[in-house]
Amino acid sequence: MQNRQLGTTGPHVSAIGLGCMGMSAMYGTGVDRAESIATIHAALDAGVTLLDTGDFYGMGHNELLINEALRTAPAAHRERALTSVKFGALRGPDGAWVGHDGRPAAIKNFLAYSLQRLGTDHIDIYRIARLDPAVPIEETVGAIAEAVQAGYVRHIGLSEVGAETIRRAAAVAPISDLQIEYSLVARGIEDEILPVCRELGIGLTPYGVLSRGLISGHWNRERTTDAQDFRNRAPRFQGENLDRNLELVEALRKIADARGVSVAQIAIAWVLAQGVRRSTAIVPLVGSRRRDQLAEALGALDVTLDADDLAAIEEAVPADAAAGARYPEAQMAALDSEKK
Repeated sequence: MQNRQLGTTGPHVSAIGLGCMGMSAMYGTGVDRAESIATIHAALDAGVTLLDTGDFYGMGHNELLINEALRTAPAAHRERALTSVKFGALRGPDGAWVGHDGRPAAIKNFLAYSLQRLGTDHIDIYRIARLDPAVPIEETVGAIAEAVQAGYVRHIGLSEVGAETIRRAAAVAPISDLQIEYSLVARGIEDEILPVCRELGIGLTPYGVLSRGLISGHWNRERTTDAQDFRNRAPRFQGENLDRNLELVEALRKIADARGVSVAQIAIAWVLAQGVRRSTAIVPLVGSRRRDQLAEALGALDVTLDADDLAAIEEAVPADAAAGARYPEAQMAALDSEKK
């Protein structure tokens, strides 16, 4: 397994991380607990060290799942594993999203519960999931910095924030990485956000590198999802938007077939290549829920793309070619990273 350092102050982690959200939430009810744990074990066996979660994924379910997986993993794997945790999203008992809380007192509370659920005495990277508009980022980051000083947190991360917020946060304390959506069909960060991260020595841990399965090569027009699946409401999976986006996938498939790799592997390899291309540590988070998905994703590490390959990929899937926003309108409006 290749390794990367997240920014100039962050930890050394595997070149690909495992995003564990889908094992507990967002993609419907068809999740097998035993297979989820087996997938985490397989990731650790393969040398993956970065496990990403959120305290609100399944209202704590995901952290408990990771706890169980780590407790039952070989000691050497458990000791190498690093946890990246998002906090601050508020949920109702019906699962509704009811806001975000970045107050220092709330952070202490969130942290206490996460440490208990994960069964650990520290979290390796801690970040608020979305900017709380009622709390200056300086106060939120300052509170996490106090947790670092107390030994409960090792590094401070950010999530889905824009260039100005990144600068303000970095002025308070060292920032290891920014977690944000980035893929062939979500390239809005390239104009301002990525350059600021490079300037400030902040790494990138992008999620959605397969756009929630849309550009995995496995999605089709006839595929059905249950009522709990986020993609039922995601604009890119609806009507004519889906038809247009699947046309992009077929264009990408031709390139993948010519290279003898899968569509998912070429899409992940493109994200990996941006790290060298843009002089920024980029560690994609793959949201594999099963071992076969994980094996396919890790195969991207063996795909080397040269300048001609990158040009062909970007001709097949140009920037801004995707149809539909990445979130429903209300969620897009809440993203600091989308504000101009």
